[in-house]
Amino acid sequence: MKKVLFLFSIVFSFALQLFAQQEQPNIIFILTDDQRWDALGFSGNNIIQTPEMDRLASEGIYFQNAFVTTPICAASRASLLTGLYERTHGYTFGPNELQEAYAANSYPMQLKKAGYKTGFFGKFGVKYSGFEGLFDEGDSYDREVKFPDRRGYFYKTISGDSVHLTKYTSHQAQEFIKNSSAEQPFMLSLSFSAPHAHDPAEDQYFWSEDVDHLYEDFKFPKAPLSADKYFEAQPEYVQKGENRTRWYWRYDTPEKFQHSMKGYYRMISEVDLEIGKIRKTLEEKGLDKNTVIILMGDNGYFQGERQLAGKWLMYDNSIRVPLIIYDPRNPGHRKISDFTLNIDVAPTIMDFANGTVPSTWQGISLADYVIGKNPAGERKDFIVEHLWKVDIIPASEGLRTKDWKYFRYQDDLEHEELYNLEKDPMETKNLAKNPRYKDVLEEMREIFERQAAELEAEKVK
Repeated sequence: MKKVLFLFSIVFSFALQLFAQQEQPNIIFILTDDQRWDALGFSGNNIIQTPEMDRLASEGIYFQNAFVTTPICAASRASLLTGLYERTHGYTFGPNELQEAYAANSYPMQLKKAGYKTGFFGKFGVKYSGFEGLFDEGDSYDREVKFPDRRGYFYKTISGDSVHLTKYTSHQAQEFIKNSSAEQPFMLSLSFSAPHAHDPAEDQYFWSEDVDHLYEDFKFPKAPLSADKYFEAQPEYVQKGENRTRWYWRYDTPEKFQHSMKGYYRMISEVDLEIGKIRKTLEEKGLDKNTVIILMGDNGYFQGERQLAGKWLMYDNSIRVPLIIYDPRNPGHRKISDFTLNIDVAPTIMDFANGTVPSTWQGISLADYVIGKNPAGERKDFIVEHLWKVDIIPASEGLRTKDWKYFRYQDDLEHEELYNLEKDPMETKNLAKNPRYKDVLEEMREIFERQAAELEAEKVK
């Protein structure tokens, strides 16, 4: 009898999970700007204070090998929107708009078909003149570059008071949740501008008084790989490019380095503080038990490693990001080592919404991780690319597997880099010219070129 009851309890539990998945939950997707994977307490960072993000991770699914396929905000956000690699959707950081065919097939348009009310607040970051038609409620804004000082982050107001953009975006989210209807599920996309530096300003990083006290007396340790030899190993066009220019802005003196690190961490902690307010609003509205929360960074970030700043390059500093999924209907923590990508977010959202995932999308839904499955477990590699053609940032492309990284620069195909990540996770020993690894180099190059051609072939004609 006990055995029968035990089996019944297992079947009943599984049935409840399936029923929970069949409902249409509310969904909130939180995107931060330039938050690298280890700028999160739960990642093992003992310095940064991110209790709300850590709580989401500890109560949900934490993906420790999450990456973006393109390490620049605009193209990465287009990939998040469309579920496609940059090589397919073709949107970079240039003057052209995202093509209408891709926007029409994006996750907000699919969600409308699934009966969702959609909202977007913050940095959209994709040039598309039809933004107003994508969401039922939408407000696209970013740092105000005409202000070369803190006003770039403090030009929005609440009740007549100027507030930091992080607080403004959070306020809009809270109002959206308060005004939501029990008759219709919602999907809310929040895109914080923080912790992106305000590029025109000498001080670069700006935050609210709420987090002014954090890290005040802490001295950040020197960045790894900051010795001259790691910079000198870079090709000349990297040494003279934007990654180096921004290193001078942020890290070239001990004083700048301390200021920039404290500012970056404070801005992330401020986002974390606002996430707590948003979750409290969900609780007050009685929606906390039926709202899935997804959190991700749009790209990684250099903090002085190799004497560089910014992102754009193919090193893991640039492409590895935090990713968390919290589903209160299926509580329980898992730490996942599978490769997960920014192109997976759109199908994941649609899967949670019980909508139709377009067959043209290239990502994998991660939704079933919350019920103990491993949908991305078979992914063994992925393409990384930065295809914007601009003089100050060399376009590059490559392939990453669990144990190997291969990449090259499009205007200098003779320069290739190959790293054994198992033995050299910091990517310091380029094996591309080592004859012992000729076969590995050729295999990685061949796999990359074949997959790149396949992605090119999937463009809208």
